[in-house]
Amino acid sequence: MYELTKGANVRLASLSENVGSVIVSLDWASSTGEGDADVSVLLLDLNGKVRSDGDFYFYNNPVAADGSVQLLGKAPSGNGNRDRISFDLTAISGDVDRIVVAASRYDGAHFGELDDLQLTLSDGSGDDVLRFVIGDAGEVSAFIFGEFYRRGGEWKLRAVGQGYDAGLAGLATDFGVDIDDDAAAEEEGVAAEDMAAENATAEDAAAENTAAENTAAEDARDIAASDAEADALTAAAVVGSVSQPVLAAVPPPRQSADGTEPKKPAPRPRTAKKKVTLPKAAKKTLAENESWKGARLFPVTALKSDRDRETRATSVLLSVMAQVPEFGRRLTAPFGAPAGRMETFAEVSLPHGDTPRRPDGVIRVERAGKLWTALLETKTNGNALKADQVQAYMDIAARRGYEAVITLSNDVALEGSPLVDVKTDGRRKHKVALRHLSWAEVAHQAQMLLRHEGVSNMAHAWLLQELLHYLQHESSGCHGFQNMGAAWVPVRNGIDDETLCHGDPRALEVVESWERLIRQVCLRLGGELGQKVLPAQRSQRGTDPGARRVDLADQLCREGKLHAEVRIEGTPGLLAVVADLRTGRLRTCTEIPAPTQGYPLTWAKRLVRRLAEAPADLHVETLVDGAEGGPRGTLERLRREPGDMLPKGDTRITGFRLSLFKSMGSGRGSAESGFIRSVDDAVHRFYATVVAHLDHPTPRRTPSAERVTTG
Repeated sequence: MYELTKGANVRLASLSENVGSVIVSLDWASSTGEGDADVSVLLLDLNGKVRSDGDFYFYNNPVAADGSVQLLGKAPSGNGNRDRISFDLTAISGDVDRIVVAASRYDGAHFGELDDLQLTLSDGSGDDVLRFVIGDAGEVSAFIFGEFYRRGGEWKLRAVGQGYDAGLAGLATDFGVDIDDDAAAEEEGVAAEDMAAENATAEDAAAENTAAENTAAEDARDIAASDAEADALTAAAVVGSVSQPVLAAVPPPRQSADGTEPKKPAPRPRTAKKKVTLPKAAKKTLAENESWKGARLFPVTALKSDRDRETRATSVLLSVMAQVPEFGRRLTAPFGAPAGRMETFAEVSLPHGDTPRRPDGVIRVERAGKLWTALLETKTNGNALKADQVQAYMDIAARRGYEAVITLSNDVALEGSPLVDVKTDGRRKHKVALRHLSWAEVAHQAQMLLRHEGVSNMAHAWLLQELLHYLQHESSGCHGFQNMGAAWVPVRNGIDDETLCHGDPRALEVVESWERLIRQVCLRLGGELGQKVLPAQRSQRGTDPGARRVDLADQLCREGKLHAEVRIEGTPGLLAVVADLRTGRLRTCTEIPAPTQGYPLTWAKRLVRRLAEAPADLHVETLVDGAEGGPRGTLERLRREPGDMLPKGDTRITGFRLSLFKSMGSGRGSAESGFIRSVDDAVHRFYATVVAHLDHPTPRRTPSAERVTTG
């Protein structure tokens, strides 16, 4: 992979033959596990300004009408979060000279609080071809990672690495975007009028002090005799002090013919077109009695075999993807699909040697006369993917120039552990990506759009509702991960009679099933809440997923316990889940830090008031400095005497641990008495009765010896 340093540039064509469409990934990690940022893209003309406000892409304007820019959204990575942006450079208008890739933070946070900042460039086949690693970004709330620019008819990429202390609103304004004053004020946490005055003052001062320098830099770039000289001049102009509010390469605001400032157009709407969501509470039915069942668009009554279920599920899913653009893009964008007209096909016959192959489905997306194609292989119930089938589809896709093969089943893919091993021919120039979806993830995305984010019209919302009803029906076979595997019972028996030995491969199988279960629990809870819910792991265990699972398997053999932690956006701490296979009990718990101000007794009383709706058997433990633990008791007792939570003497309270215990299911499946159902119910109950009522967290730095990352 090509390593780019700050201020350096490189021709994209020298990195790969497939750079017409690329994906830029911005990565960061946080020592608290709560750090986040929002990416943004600006298309600039020769004057260093946007042509219109529509050239500014951010969370409220994520997709270009022509598909040239598409913000793909955040996803967990090995060391934190990754935000991805798709560019079709062949569709970028000819009057766009530069493309700026930036990110911003909010609520007073700055990039110096984030770790492992980097930009990664992937070519059209999904291979990482370039990386730009950034050191200390400083106390700035907006940051320019890099920029694409044209030179001699080719695209180049420059590593900028420059901070902006004016935030997203200041960065956008300096590039010519008209910001809604109210929205800008909310973004920066100040009054709208004050912020507008500050921006105007900063712009006027910068224009007066740097107009001559900007003009000279622009003229020098235009008349440069060589590409190298032009790059050097531009890089020198762009990379400056983090405290200056305007880039040196940006010209001052344009004047009208009479010398006055041109009148600004009306502010751009702050949000996109109003979306349609469905209420959580269903309307009162007109049925005469409960035995009457409403007619469904996708019935499940005729499903009698696994083949029927696979065929019906594939057709239902593909038809909704094609008819509801938001849903189709949500499922295909992470695989590199462009934003364009989508058509889907079922049971397509494709030649393969002497015997044609029939993949379960084909997805085709057209944009600017180009086609993106993926083959789909579907499994329902507990049926596993077959390696020979997937291998054949990979070979067909490579020969026909398709971009991806997508597998879809109830299984959940694990990081660094593919569900199906396939061989790729390294001699082929065209590379095919192999991706996996679980039915639980499909249902999660449908629920996010249907209940929280919305779709364009009521008909689309109704289609998603019918799809979700179908997926959740017991006869559809699309229930997600439902079986802890063949090793579950032997491992439990081995723990009970103390015969489970260190290094037993069955323990590793149980750990892998446990990780799949936790990932699915996160999807279901996140779909209900409309928030990010992600598994978390301690980075002190190492970043290699395989080694981490081996350590957890050894821990299972020693302690007889399965451990997991979940991060829920907007909550004060991690939600931990511990399954004790020796005692048959599940423990869900969270730790909250002690307030920084006030008196301990006030903290205790406030916590008890917050937990007014929590179960009486909730265990509350006071965490103290330099000791194993402080006072503890049930909420039922502490409601009468909150002072019992306080330690004796001058011992400093560092926080509180809240825990709920329940019996866990013994079966390996997801029936009412099964282990999977009991874990899912325990996490949902603990969140609803305890975590949801706690105070929202305040940003605070913690030691980096044991960083928490999501993945």
